Amino acid sequence: MLLTLLALAACGNQTPEESPPHAIEVTTVTVTPRDTPVELEFVAETQSSRQVEIRARVEGFLEKRLYTEGELVRAGQKMYQMDQKPFQAALQSAKGQLAQQEAALAVAQATLARVRPLTEKNALSKKNLDDTIGMVQHAQAAVFAAQGEVTTAELNLSYTTLRSPLTGLSSFSKKHEGSYLSADEGGLLTYVAQLDPIWVNFSVSENQMLKNRGEIERGLLRFPPRNRFEVAVTLADGSVYPHLGQIDFSEPSFSQETGTFLVRTLFANPDSELRPGQFVRVRLRGAMRPNSILLPQRAVLQGAKGHYVWIVDGEGKAARREVEIGDWQGEGWFINQGLLPGEVVVVDGAIRLSPGVILKVVNSSAPISAASDGLPDATADTAGSGATGRAVENTVTPRPGAPGSTSGEQ
Repeated sequence: MLLTLLALAACGNQTPEESPPHAIEVTTVTVTPRDTPVELEFVAETQSSRQVEIRARVEGFLEKRLYTEGELVRAGQKMYQMDQKPFQAALQSAKGQLAQQEAALAVAQATLARVRPLTEKNALSKKNLDDTIGMVQHAQAAVFAAQGEVTTAELNLSYTTLRSPLTGLSSFSKKHEGSYLSADEGGLLTYVAQLDPIWVNFSVSENQMLKNRGEIERGLLRFPPRNRFEVAVTLADGSVYPHLGQIDFSEPSFSQETGTFLVRTLFANPDSELRPGQFVRVRLRGAMRPNSILLPQRAVLQGAKGHYVWIVDGEGKAARREVEIGDWQGEGWFINQGLLPGEVVVVDGAIRLSPGVILKVVNSSAPISAASDGLPDATADTAGSGATGRAVENTVTPRPGAPGSTSGEQ
């Protein structure tokens, strides 16, 4: 009995042989800093580069509309015709007054021609000569005034034919045949909007401007020389406008109502594909993130204290690393701080990790490169940097449904 108890006790003191820990399979990417072109994206609205109101400049009745509403009109093309008869009569009267004054001037000049030699012979007094010279000068002034009345009458007559001052798209007519027109607010007939070139306007917020300025000071972002961005436009259906534009004007001060300042870009629009009032997206090409780190979105997780990644340490185990993220581009995050060149970051399988677990790398991904997104080639219009991808302003979390939007705390 005693021997049996001793045998059982000896068996109880034996430690079972422990099985090796199970390694978790992951995919990784090696941290490789590189100069990465980025784009700044904004919502924008198109605007005619020159929109002119067609207004009556004299009072009278509208006789006929000479253009088709909504169609393209050419510079100098007739658009409206007012009743000319009252203005033709006024011009004829002004010409008659001019003829009378010219006749009076001829009589005064003839009188002076007779008086001058008689005065030299003392047949007439000096006063007679002075009075005759004054009559000639008075007649000349009357002729000048009559000539001005004729010019005014001719201008008023020409104003009865309203022409387009530019080539552009016409609007609907606000007045119709038989309407009485005046040279004030009631004289607005229509407007013509120039489409080529066309403006595309967007606003930059104060927060975005300060963010970009801070990144430039830290060396995380570099703008092109003299801020000469190339601008690409994406239409509402996702198609890309085939022409590139340039920044034409930027407002020097912020709007007190919106806290933003206006930036205007200029685009060629030979086919009138863009129309005023469209909402589009503009992408500013030419910015660069020097020596930047771009990781896949799914490699970056978010915890209670911020964003972090899992790296593979020297022993092949998982180690958590807090990082500072920058903008989102394509399918990746820019990492502003927290990683060193050559470190290996877990991409797939990161959500299952905890510190110290053994990792088995089954695949190593190539570093992310920017995608073109179908943007027009810079050589199609102007020489450019060929920057691709995009940087979304004021973004710290992936958009809903985007890869890598899952976050977790281990």
